[in-house]
Amino acid sequence: MTDKRSIWDYEDITGRQPLEYLELLSENITGKVQHINATYSGGGVAEILTSLVPLFNGLGIETVWDVIRGNDEFFSVTKSFHNALHGSVGDATDIRTYGQPDAPDGLESQINELNMKKEMFETYLHWNEINANEMNIDGDFVFMHDPQPAAMIRTKEKGNWIWRCHIDVSNPDTHVWNFLRDFISGYDAAVFSTPLFTRPDLGNKRFLMAPSIDPLSDKNVELLQSEIDAVLDRYGITRDKPIITQVSRFDRLKDLPGTIDAYKLAKKQIDCQLILAGGVASDDPEGLEVYQEIMKKAEGDEDIHVLIGSPPFSEIEINAFQRASDVIMQKSLKEGFGLVVSEGLWKGKPVIGGATGGIPLQILDGVTGYLVNSAEGAAHRIVSLLKNPELAQRLGENGREHVRNNFLITRQIKDYLLLMLSLEGPSGVV
Repeated sequence: MTDKRSIWDYEDITGRQPLEYLELLSENITGKVQHINATYSGGGVAEILTSLVPLFNGLGIETVWDVIRGNDEFFSVTKSFHNALHGSVGDATDIRTYGQPDAPDGLESQINELNMKKEMFETYLHWNEINANEMNIDGDFVFMHDPQPAAMIRTKEKGNWIWRCHIDVSNPDTHVWNFLRDFISGYDAAVFSTPLFTRPDLGNKRFLMAPSIDPLSDKNVELLQSEIDAVLDRYGITRDKPIITQVSRFDRLKDLPGTIDAYKLAKKQIDCQLILAGGVASDDPEGLEVYQEIMKKAEGDEDIHVLIGSPPFSEIEINAFQRASDVIMQKSLKEGFGLVVSEGLWKGKPVIGGATGGIPLQILDGVTGYLVNSAEGAAHRIVSLLKNPELAQRLGENGREHVRNNFLITRQIKDYLLLMLSLEGPSGVV
């Protein structure tokens, strides 16, 4: 991807001074920037890079984005790594976390577990080696995103390599983390989304960088009411009762069953409807299975709209679902950051989210929305917001300003530029 976009397109949103600062910083960056991750679509990493890469090129910094390849077995392994790194999620025993098997005690089961891990690690290393040999990694700043390509550090020949962690590794499965840590420690720096995720057992430099949304992307740009209505009509969603919406991948960590339970409890007090809109990332083999489970749980309730993008929803459609909503949910059990929260807040909507991961950075409890730990707690907040529209409006307005000040793409560009300048050493201007 070599498209260019101008940061000055954001002047009406950010003002002039922050953009002048970005130009000043970019003048001191020398060399090529290269981003490598597992997919061009699906999930927050791909969304961020879709905006970030063209904006970097627009600043005059040569920036490219490459994606690794792998077979189904490889992506099944990396999905298991993803779950294992997120650690325990309490009663969510159906999450397939390798390293925490629900198996009988005994020597035989322990041997089987070790053999399974050995096969997983070998598959992971095999595909990392293939990608390292096939890909031209020639950036002066190489950003490897998340666990999937982390072992490619073994082929490093030049430049600054940075591991960008977008997930919660605060309480990981020990075996999986120790395996990956040996590679991650070889990077020049590691970047985490919140202070809670930083790892004290890494020997390299560590930075904090919250993700961000692009306010000018189709997912976040202002829409006419007629555009919103057209999308609702297309999916058979009426406006005769309040709308609660959760937009997320069909992933067990997003706790879609818990969102349905909260909706059903709230519906006993105030009539409402629920939209669950999501897709399946190309590197997530569990998505369709989770979708089928949610369809079964929603069966028989005509006010639950379970929508899967096939092909994925357009960003305009997601935008419309959120703008049509009275309350937006993100009831995650574990969360790397949850950019959908900032998306909802940017649209002036109150957001109810799980008190986990990066969500508390976005939802200031009682100020921009509410943090919850149970379906019952979420239902209580849903009813409160639907019965008090002035409260909902105030939280939504607060939320939009919170995102404007902290979670827009222009702020993340600044963070990247400062990080790279700090790695350049004394010659860099920080």
